[in-house]
This record gives sequence, C-alpha cells and structure tokens, in this order.
Amino acid sequence: MQAILATLGYVLSPDRQQVLMIRRDARPDDIHYGYYNGLGGKLEPGEDVVAGLRREIHEEAGLDCTGIELAGTVSWPGFGRNGENWFGFLFRVTEWTGDPHTSNDEGSLHWMPVEEILAGKHPMWESDRHFLPLVFATTPQVFHGVMPFTAGKAVSWDFTTL
Repeated sequence: MQAILATLGYVLSPDRQQVLMIRRDARPDDIHYGYYNGLGGKLEPGEDVVAGLRREIHEEAGLDCTGIELAGTVSWPGFGRNGENWFGFLFRVTEWTGDPHTSNDEGSLHWMPVEEILAGKHPMWESDRHFLPLVFATTPQVFHGVMPFTAGKAVSWDFTTL
C-alpha cells in the first residue's frame, strides 16, 4: 500500500488537563473545515517523523517540542479527498517552549479541556473518538490501528497495543 506519511501531535498543558487544538476554520474548501484537530501534517522528503512533528508544531503553533511521546500509529486507507491512503504517527507533546500562536493559515488555535474532547463536546471527525482515548489514557500504551474510510466516513476501527 502506498500512503501519505503524516504526523499528528497533541500538545498538552503542563498539568495535562488541556490540549492545544486547531479549529480548521480558515479555508471553506478544507476537508477538515469546522473540525478541531491536533497539530501536524505531511512529512517532507528526507525527514524523519520526529523532525516532521517538530517542524509542523513550530510552523503551526510557534512552539518548540522538548518532550515527545509516541502515542501510536493509525493507517487510514481511503481517507484523502480523492481516496488517498494516509499513515499517521500520533504523538503526545508533554513539554515545549515558546508562546503559542492564536492562529495560522489553516485556522485558530485553542486550549481545550481534554475531558471535553473525550466527551465529544466539540466538532471533530467522528472517527477521532475511537483513538483519542488511547492518546489521552492515564496509563498510555503505544497502539497501532487501522481505520478504513469509504466516501469520507470511517467504516471500521481495529488496533493492537504493545
């Protein structure tokens, strides 16, 4: 399977009670328009996943990541606008320096209570609700999941933990 490689980072407040989310509200033609999401994006050629995460967090939020934990990976076959396959490396950013931006070219940035994100109180991809409890678990385990998409909707979810 050929896939677009990407990172998705969840920047946590020092007490781990809040997470910095982007509300994709800058471009109405954005596939993520109106949704809250973690920060990240596609890897660039020659870039490893940690370097890609650090670059994306710096570009999108103005923060430098100093504490990073791998939460897991998710394969999203058929996810893209034209049915592309995506493979994401998901991280918790537990330590960082800098003052976060309030917005970027993709949308506005907001500190959101983790419990509200887990309770589904904000617009997000419905499918994120399957893996976010693993990302924000009190005693996290690295997970590897697969979530096939058809016509813009997740059709199943399966994962294993290490």
